[in-house]
Amino acid sequence: MGGDHGPSVVVPGIREYLRRHGGENVRFLLHGDQTAIAAEMAKCKLTAEVCEIRHTDKVVAMDEKPATAMRRGKGSSLWNAVESVKSGEAGAVVSAGNTGALMAISKLILRMSAPGLERPAIVASWPTLKGVTAVLDVGANIESDAEQLIEFAIMGEAFHAAVHGVKKPTIGVLNVGSEDMKGHEEVREAHAILRAGGLDLNYHGFVEGDDIAKGTVDVVVTDGFTGNIALKTAEGTARFISTLLKGALSSSVQAKMGALLALPALKAMGQKIDPNAINGGPLLGLNGIVVKSHGGATAQGFGNAIRIGVDLARSDYLTTVGSKLGRLDDIMHALPSAAEAGEAAASSGEILQ
Repeated sequence: MGGDHGPSVVVPGIREYLRRHGGENVRFLLHGDQTAIAAEMAKCKLTAEVCEIRHTDKVVAMDEKPATAMRRGKGSSLWNAVESVKSGEAGAVVSAGNTGALMAISKLILRMSAPGLERPAIVASWPTLKGVTAVLDVGANIESDAEQLIEFAIMGEAFHAAVHGVKKPTIGVLNVGSEDMKGHEEVREAHAILRAGGLDLNYHGFVEGDDIAKGTVDVVVTDGFTGNIALKTAEGTARFISTLLKGALSSSVQAKMGALLALPALKAMGQKIDPNAINGGPLLGLNGIVVKSHGGATAQGFGNAIRIGVDLARSDYLTTVGSKLGRLDDIMHALPSAAEAGEAAASSGEILQ
């Protein structure tokens, strides 16, 4: 019931998923207003064998505050959808609804898979010159310590393998330079632990902002503050270039003729950077699979978010993440504390930088 369009996009999104991916052994539980959903199902010719409606009159508004949604949201379509994952009735939940409410309710019901994670990490599938790069976090965790950054690396690797089919994804930590001494303390500590190799990750090292679009690595790890700014900057730049290009190609008769000749190439480029083609940002770090669709997604875009949910549900993503997070916990406990490190340095005559 969420998003800009509710059932009029969500239900056709199911049809798009089935048309593009077949949907073998996939069924849908549609939580919300039965009358509205049934009308859209009839238009899309979707039967009860594929889609089962779970009626509720209660809906979380798009502008509702997360704290309010947690207090008053029980019994809403959003709450019930997340509950279905906790009970094991559903393998994943996909929603175009209120992001803050979805995150808060998911955390409350499903809980976090790692004690150090305060909130789920949002991962974005970023189009690059080499394909797609997973970037996380892009907005959920404003500040992240070294352990959380490593947790993002673990979750990002498992996500990229499950959804984008890369067997051993390469991982980079976003920084202001590639040298070991660059960046703040948390970034350098995460880099050192990842480079040590105890987590069996394919770690590349530090990457810079321009490496994202180049596709230098498969997974880029950063805190939510930096990641969100990077994402919004890229989206704004893409819109800026698109506007300039449209203006240039319609500025004269000759330009219009050139645009007509270049139309196939322009369409291919448009599909590459179309947000609907890569729509669907999982909330990683939960004990369950939750995928957030853009509120303004088209049916094709929502269908892609469904595909991501299905791929994650069918993969060993949760098992892989759980195993490596357990190994990370052992590694972090084995590291010397700051006080112990200081004593060791003092006794050896080293100066801590």
